[in-house]
Amino acid sequence: MPQRNKNFTGRDDLLEKLHTGVTSDVTAVLPHALHGFGGVGKTHVAIEYAYRYRHEYDVVWWIPADQPMLVRSSLAALAPHLGLSSHATASIEDTAAAVLDALRRGDPYSKWLLVFDNAELPEDVNDVIPRGPGHVLITSRNHAWQAVVDTVPVDVFARAESVEFLRKRVSRGISPQDADRLAQQLGDLPLALEQAGALHAETGMSVDEYLRLLEEQTVRLLDANKPSDYPLSMTAAWSLSVSQLEVKLPEAVELLRCCAFFGPEPIPRDVFGTLPAGLAAQSRLGGLLADPILLSKAIRELGRYALARIDSKSRTIQVHRLVQALLRDELEEQEHLAFRHEVHLLLAAATPGVPDDTATWSSYGELLGHVRPAQVKVCREPLIRRFALDIVRYLYASGDYRSARNLVEEFIEEWRAGQGEDDPVVLSARRHLGEALRELGEYQASFELNSVTLARMRTVLGPDHEETLQLTNSHGADFRTRGDFSDALRHDEESLTLHQAVFGADHGRTLLAGNNLAVDYMLVGDYGRARRLQTDVFKQIRSSGVRGKQWVLAVWNGLARIVRLSGNYVEACDLGEDAYEFGVEELGSDHPWTLRTAKDLSIAKRRAGFIEEAFELAQWTFETEERIFGRDHPDALAAALCLANALRTRGDVAEALELLQDTADRYPRAFGSEHPFRYGCDMNLALLLRVNGQIEAARELDRKSLEGFDRRLGRDHHFSLTCAINLASDLAAGGDNGTARALGEDTLTRLRGLLGADHPLTLAGAANLIVDLRAEGAADEADVLAADTFERYRSVLGDEHPDVQVAVAGERLDSDFDPPAL
Repeated sequence: MPQRNKNFTGRDDLLEKLHTGVTSDVTAVLPHALHGFGGVGKTHVAIEYAYRYRHEYDVVWWIPADQPMLVRSSLAALAPHLGLSSHATASIEDTAAAVLDALRRGDPYSKWLLVFDNAELPEDVNDVIPRGPGHVLITSRNHAWQAVVDTVPVDVFARAESVEFLRKRVSRGISPQDADRLAQQLGDLPLALEQAGALHAETGMSVDEYLRLLEEQTVRLLDANKPSDYPLSMTAAWSLSVSQLEVKLPEAVELLRCCAFFGPEPIPRDVFGTLPAGLAAQSRLGGLLADPILLSKAIRELGRYALARIDSKSRTIQVHRLVQALLRDELEEQEHLAFRHEVHLLLAAATPGVPDDTATWSSYGELLGHVRPAQVKVCREPLIRRFALDIVRYLYASGDYRSARNLVEEFIEEWRAGQGEDDPVVLSARRHLGEALRELGEYQASFELNSVTLARMRTVLGPDHEETLQLTNSHGADFRTRGDFSDALRHDEESLTLHQAVFGADHGRTLLAGNNLAVDYMLVGDYGRARRLQTDVFKQIRSSGVRGKQWVLAVWNGLARIVRLSGNYVEACDLGEDAYEFGVEELGSDHPWTLRTAKDLSIAKRRAGFIEEAFELAQWTFETEERIFGRDHPDALAAALCLANALRTRGDVAEALELLQDTADRYPRAFGSEHPFRYGCDMNLALLLRVNGQIEAARELDRKSLEGFDRRLGRDHHFSLTCAINLASDLAAGGDNGTARALGEDTLTRLRGLLGADHPLTLAGAANLIVDLRAEGAADEADVLAADTFERYRSVLGDEHPDVQVAVAGERLDSDFDPPAL
C-alpha cells in the first residue's frame, strides 16, 4: 500500500461521509468510487480512509488499476495473506482467481478493504472487483463509474483546509495570511499545494517571491496553450518547482524527466543501475547512473521537492501521472524520443533472468507496469525487443495466458508493420502467440498459426536455428490436440533428432523434446517404449539444472502416468504423491501443472483401490479447474471426467451421470467431433447409461465410440480395447451373449498382445469373458480361464482390491477412460 501523507489534513466530513456510505448497508455492500479531476487528492483520500479505519478490517489491500493487465498480479500478491499459495509459486491468473473466490466467500476474512486506484474504464476491471462481505473503494477521473457503483465526488480543498495543509507542510512556519494568499493563487488544488509547500520548505523562499515567480510561470504557461485538462495552478506550481531544482541540481531534473516516460506505477530503484557498456554509450543518463553518490542525491532531492514519492521500504520511486504528463508536454519531440529510449534501455538492463524460472517472476512483475506506458513496442533495438518477448514469456510461464496473448498481439501488429512478416523478431513473437493460444484452449487457431510460422522459420532462419527448434518442439502438441497422435509421433521423432544434433543429448531442450516424444509413444499405445524414454528423461532432467520447475513437474508426472498406464497402480501412486508434493511446494496448489498432477494422482488412487482418497482429490481438482479456467477449458473437462469416474466408483451413479451428460455436450466444442478424447468421454457416458438401466442407449453410444476409435487409432489400441470391453458388457446386458462372447474373445487376444497377460485391463477383459462363457454354457473353458485369471489378478492387485473381489464373485467389471494432458 502507498505511504500515508503525514501532512494529510481536513476532509474529515468527506471521510465520514464515505465511511457512512461504505458501511451503511451490510446486506448489499456496493463498491464506492471517489471521482474528480487530476490533482485533487483522490488517492490520498483513499489512503487516509484505509489508515483511519484500518482497525475495522482484517485485510487492507491496494491495487493499482490504471493498467488492467496489472490488476490480477496485484490481486495475486494478496494470496499469502489469505492463506493461499503465493503468486511467486503459482500462475498469476490462477492465484488471482483463488483470491477473488476467497474474498467473495469471506474465507478466511469477511472484513476486508480493497482499493482500486486510478481505475479509468469500468469495463476494464469490473469483472475482478469482488462483491462479497468486504468493502471496495475505487479512485477514478471517469464519471462513467456513476452508472456502475456508488460515487463520492472529490473536489479541491476548502480554503481552511488549504491553509491548514500548508501550515503543516512548511516546517519553518508560514502565516495564515500567506497561506491564504498561496492557496488563492493555486486554486486550492492539493497536488499544487504539495508542490508549493515542498519548494518553500526546501528553499525558504518568501511567499511574495513565490507568488511573483508563480505569476510569471502562469503567464508563460497561458501563452503556451496548456491542455485544458491540466489545472493551471498545478502546472504553474510544478513548473516553478522544476525550475528551482534545475538551478540546484540539474541532474535531478534529468532523472525526473526520464521517470516521466515510465508508467505511473512505482519504479524499482534498481532499474537505475549502472548500464552495461553496450547500453551506456546510448544513454543520456550514463554519467548520473555511473555515480551512485550523485544518483542518490538526485533521488533524495526529487522527494524533498515533492516531485516524486520515494518509498525506502519497497525501494521504489513514483511520479504522479499528472506531473509525468506535464513533464512530457514540456519537451520537444526529439527529447521525447530520447527519454523514451532511455527508459527502454533501463528496462532491458534490469531484466532479471530467464522468465521460465519462478525465482524471476516477482521482479518481472515489477517491470510489467512500465512496458505499455513506455511504448516498448515501438523500439527497434534487438535488445529491447528481446526484453519485450521476455515479458510475454513471463506472463505465459506464470499462467497469465490472456495478458500474454494480448500483449504479444500488440507487438506483432507494431513490428509487422515496420519489419514485415518474415522478420526474425516477428516470427519469434508469433511463436509466443501460438503457445498462449494453445494454453487458452484455442487449438485450431494455435495449429494454423504455428504451422505457417514454422514453415517461414525454416525458410528464413533455417531448420537448425534456435527459434525454429523451439517452435518445432512446441508444434508437436498442436498435432496431439487435434487427435493426430501418429502425426505427432513422426513430428517429434524428427524434432528429437534435430535437438540432439544441435544441442546435444543432455541439453535441457533436448530432454523436453524427449519428454514430448514419450507422450506420443504413450498416446499411440506403445507403453513400453514410452516408459523407457520417460524414465531416462526424468533421471536426466532432475540432475540437469533445467530452469522452470513446471517442466520438471511435467516430466515427473509423465513418468507417474505411464507407470499407471502400464498397470503398476501402487507404484504410480508413490511417484504421483512425490510429484504432487513437489508441485504444491514449488509451484503452488493452483498451478496448471500441479492440478494436472493432482488429477493423475486421483486416477492412480482410484485404480489402486483407494476410492475415497481418489474421490476427494478429484472433487477438489475439478472445483479448482472450473473456478480458474471455466467449465469449457480442456483441463476442466478432463477433471470433470476424473470426478465422474470417481463418483461412479464410489456408487454415486446419478450424480456421475448428470456431470458426464453435461461434459459430453462440451467435449466436441473443445476438441472437435472426431477427436479420440470425445469418443472416450462418450464411452464413459455409455457406461453410466448402462449402469442406470438405459441398455440400448449405452450400446448404441459405445458402438459409435468404438467405430470412432477404430477410425482414428485402430482396434489394437488401449482406448479402443477399453471401449470394446464395455460394448461386450452392453451386448450381454441386452441378452446377446453370443456376440458379447465373440467380441470378448477377440478383445482378450488383442489385449494380451498389446499389454501382456498380467495387465489389469487384460485381466478385466478375461474376467468378463469368463462370465460370457458361463452364460453360453462353456463351463470347462470358463473354469480354465478363471483359474489362470484369478491367480494373476491376486498376484497383480492383491486379494483386497475391489476389482479382484468383483471378478471372483462372478460379476462384470466396467472400464473407464481418463484423458492425459497433451
